[in-house]
Amino acid sequence: MLKVESSKQWINKLSQVNDWVLLGLWMVIGGVLRFTNLDAKPPWTDEFATMVFSLGNDFRSVPLNQVISLDTLLQPLRVSGDVGIGNVVSLLLQEDNHPPLYFVLVHLWVHLWQDVGEYVDVGVVRSLPALLGILSIPGVYFLGKIAFNSRLIGQISASLMAVSPFGIFLAQEARHYTLSILFVIASLICLILTLRHLYQQSIIPLWLVFSWILVNSLGLSVHYFFVLTLISEVITLAVLIYAKYRNNFSQLSKRNIIRILAAILGTSATGLVWMLLAISHGYGNNMITWIHPLSHILYAISPPLQLLAVWVPMISLLPVESDSIPIVILSGLILLLFFIWLIPYSIRGIKKGLKLNEFRLPLLILMTFIGGVIALFLIITYGVGVDLTRAARYSFTYFPAVIVLVGFSLGILWHEIKQENEQLQAKETINPLILLRKLYDKLNCNGKLAFYAVWLMGFLGAVTVLINLGYQKYYRPEQLISVIEENSSQPVLIATTHKSLVQVGEMMGIGLELKKVSNPPKPPFLKVDTPKPPFLKGGNKERENPEFLFIHQTQDNDPQSTIKLQETVNNMSKPLEVWAVNFNAEIELNNCTLDTTKYPYIDGYGYKRYICN
Repeated sequence: MLKVESSKQWINKLSQVNDWVLLGLWMVIGGVLRFTNLDAKPPWTDEFATMVFSLGNDFRSVPLNQVISLDTLLQPLRVSGDVGIGNVVSLLLQEDNHPPLYFVLVHLWVHLWQDVGEYVDVGVVRSLPALLGILSIPGVYFLGKIAFNSRLIGQISASLMAVSPFGIFLAQEARHYTLSILFVIASLICLILTLRHLYQQSIIPLWLVFSWILVNSLGLSVHYFFVLTLISEVITLAVLIYAKYRNNFSQLSKRNIIRILAAILGTSATGLVWMLLAISHGYGNNMITWIHPLSHILYAISPPLQLLAVWVPMISLLPVESDSIPIVILSGLILLLFFIWLIPYSIRGIKKGLKLNEFRLPLLILMTFIGGVIALFLIITYGVGVDLTRAARYSFTYFPAVIVLVGFSLGILWHEIKQENEQLQAKETINPLILLRKLYDKLNCNGKLAFYAVWLMGFLGAVTVLINLGYQKYYRPEQLISVIEENSSQPVLIATTHKSLVQVGEMMGIGLELKKVSNPPKPPFLKVDTPKPPFLKGGNKERENPEFLFIHQTQDNDPQSTIKLQETVNNMSKPLEVWAVNFNAEIELNNCTLDTTKYPYIDGYGYKRYICN
């Protein structure tokens, strides 16, 4: 008898070891995917905001209404030794619309890897969210395991997170979303444990109350929209407490009521502090106007479609942003056929779980929570007039719950093996509809095969993001530099209008690409000079790089912007090429000719070329 018990213990320990090894494998796969081509894509304006504010520098140091050099434009991206954490916090509260915790971490992270005086390295700044993204893999493992008391569901959830295209997209941005995801996971674990105590009519431990308050407070210190997660958790608490105790509220322990209220009030106190700080410093500073809806009839249907466009790449994505129309059509068709199978299959798994007592509560928690956040998105969008659905990244507020819910549906059907439709499988045909039905039949009859198919589609989606055929950056400065390089033969002035730090970030993207062109990395043994584009040639070193001009304006099409550009160009030596980039005003230049060549469209940059002699 003792031998049998010791044998069972040994098998259990071996199973746990294999569990950790498998989790480590998902983390390795997820890590490789998140660090592949990490610095290949150019940063966009929000990433520049992260870099500049984390360094304790200020966009206001970039001069306006005067011609500046490339070095002056990029000066805020230099690592400074005279700036501390206090400077970062105070500057952020004055100039940006985000709480400071993540920016402080980036400040410490950059100083750990880079020397004073260097330009901040995009790869270094992005490596922190990539690492945090890797941590989300064990995070959803524990969320799935704790919620459903199943290591299998935890492992499947971890495997899906490892290859999630949406997760990789967020992990490769120099932003705070992967850190927020960790706090969403931790807060959901606290919610599930709390409701489990309530449904078992046991006392909620104090350590859980204080842990929940701490997690929620830290989450609010990373991103204000974490409040959407918290509101949905309160909704979930209220709905499920009512469902449990609606016939006899006297059974609800007063101690538990007090502890739930303590968690809510403790979290609200932190939220109130951040809200007062945000309001007192003017939340937004004209930087969130882009999420206001457009006033056209399609607006009524676009938010649900935009939400759908976020849900799909949480699981899979194919090259829908390819330049090849046939590839886009084929990718869209494959994704459509995949989700036509996956959605009913997942619903089948969830329905099966709802019939089992051990799974019903965590399923209700996750589904109510996800529905609550989505409802808040739509209420804010339609009711307040601020379209949160336009920003895919804001779905970090419920993303881990979706992964675990899909992981559950695959996990509960893992061991399911059904008899295939023999008549269907026996048909020998090349009819694509019959072949598709055969494939669906095989997937529906074999739980393991279904998981492999979903994971493979997720992996293909991850690769799609890495090769920039999905979740492309909003700005493509490398393409603009290529156009300027191929067509310019004279000194170049890049002019734009300025309203906020957004425009500075747009030009910084161009500036960093120019740095790459003028100073490409070379192995030590390579002695040959790299050929420079035409505008980098010449004896006058001050003219080696294009110069920049920010003309400040308070409204679009301000005639003063037109006049200021005229005056500036008139005072510059000729010949000269003026490239007006994202210039929101009329352009009238004396002795300058508009180049009527049809140049290619470039994401994020509208531009015109003027030749001045």
